[in-house]
Amino acid sequence: MSNGRALLLSIWQQAVAAVDGRRRVREALADLPVGDPWEVIAIGKAAPAMTLGAIDALGSQVAHALTISRSGHFPAELDSKPQVEQGVAGHPLPDTQSLAAGERVLELLNSLPAGRRLLFLISGGSSSLVEVLPDGLGLADLRRVNDWALAGGYDIAAINSIRKRLSLIKGGRLLSHVAGREVLALLISDVPGDDPSLIGSGLVGEPVLERLPTNLPPWLNALLARHAAPRDALAVPSIQRHVIATLDDALAAAQEAGRAAGLATQKGSRRFAGDAVELAAGFCHELKMGPSGLRIWGGESTVRLPAKPGRGGRNQHLALAAARLLVSHEELMLLAAGTDGTDGPTPDAGAIVDSETIERGTLSGLDADDCLARADSGAFLEASGDLVHSGPTGTNVGDLVLGIKQV
Repeated sequence: MSNGRALLLSIWQQAVAAVDGRRRVREALADLPVGDPWEVIAIGKAAPAMTLGAIDALGSQVAHALTISRSGHFPAELDSKPQVEQGVAGHPLPDTQSLAAGERVLELLNSLPAGRRLLFLISGGSSSLVEVLPDGLGLADLRRVNDWALAGGYDIAAINSIRKRLSLIKGGRLLSHVAGREVLALLISDVPGDDPSLIGSGLVGEPVLERLPTNLPPWLNALLARHAAPRDALAVPSIQRHVIATLDDALAAAQEAGRAAGLATQKGSRRFAGDAVELAAGFCHELKMGPSGLRIWGGESTVRLPAKPGRGGRNQHLALAAARLLVSHEELMLLAAGTDGTDGPTPDAGAIVDSETIERGTLSGLDADDCLARADSGAFLEASGDLVHSGPTGTNVGDLVLGIKQV
């Protein structure tokens, strides 16, 4: 399978390109009629790319753009746009910059001139990048909640159900500051069902609260009882919302790319979720038992973290777990990577593993089982030479797992 690695990477890149934030925003705004100027507020890992798409389409109609994203996700091209205000904030955990970014969003909304239209550009990652907290709740409390949720392997709906209750801007509350204006929201979805009320914890969604997870720890129940933001009679302005890129779009592009490469392709029947190690076992079983060709899956796995996790993210964890099952299967290869180009707190998108991954890492003095137990998959995969590093991609629709069987 000398060409398998390059083939998998090419298919992944084509899938990611199909949901590029700049392209999707430009296309969505192409036929927008000329009118009053727009104020752009872009938040998320794809926010810089989406901002450029808005400027491509609207030109001088963009009076000002506030763009908030993760460090390292701002292309140099944005520096040449004087109307763009760039804000860096914390991800995957919120920080003081996240609180400052939230206050800046409110300050901007409450000072806009009359007649200014609002264009929200929202993508995954927004939840940690901006926040405004109720009185009495601090950053330490917020980080404790996020640490607990991420370490526990909870899915996005469960995490959002808590985030919304402890926020003055999530769950539709931000929109109480825009009444009376023309508001358009374009969203790139990284959540199941592509519901705007879940994307970015519902920054521009309807005021919907998901059911809380069961068996919350006493300290979190006490926090929710003391500080849950009031939600009575939330004003919901008229707003147009359009989800412009989804995981299904990326999966369809991967399938098309596989067929163009001459591979028989098969796409998973449903979006995957759950424990990364268990999912890896299922994917490898399907590869081993199925016909030759390309198999495509999309979703997001979860990982329960130890007290002091090592280097890696959920895709690297899944890939290393799969690598243990590919030993002696020279006909198989698997890629697991995030469409945003990052995996957890690392700059790597994920990894491509094969039948010799474990041998290569072991020869470097590392043990795969130990690295998985310590959530240090990135260290092993760096040693084995299997990490995928693309840099920020300008989109974020979830994770892709691609497997090839060649006989």
